[in-house]
Amino acid sequence: MSIAFTIRQSHDIAIVDLKGRIVLGEGSITVRDTVHDLLTKGQKRILLNLGDVSYIDSSGIGELVSAFAATKKQGGELKLLNLTKRIQDLLQITKLYTVFDVKDDEASAVESFSLSA
Repeated sequence: MSIAFTIRQSHDIAIVDLKGRIVLGEGSITVRDTVHDLLTKGQKRILLNLGDVSYIDSSGIGELVSAFAATKKQGGELKLLNLTKRIQDLLQITKLYTVFDVKDDEASAVESFSLSA
């Protein structure tokens, strides 16, 4: 299994629950297409829930950075939620932990969008 996702709404925030592996090919393309579709529909506040992501490779990390940049370019915000220890370590090693706004629980993540409005 590569990656599966569902999209939920909380106020004006799209919460994308990702499950599986974000790797070169289908996994990273799914992330890119999902964020692109949300931005095309005018969704500017995106929360990627990575709690059920079992593995991410360098191309997956690249897609997260690309999604972050695309969202920011359109005046939006993209935040990460529920990082596994492995993904958290990977973001710290690559110094990307300081780039992303990372939250540990959904309630504080949703609230943080309101504070930055």
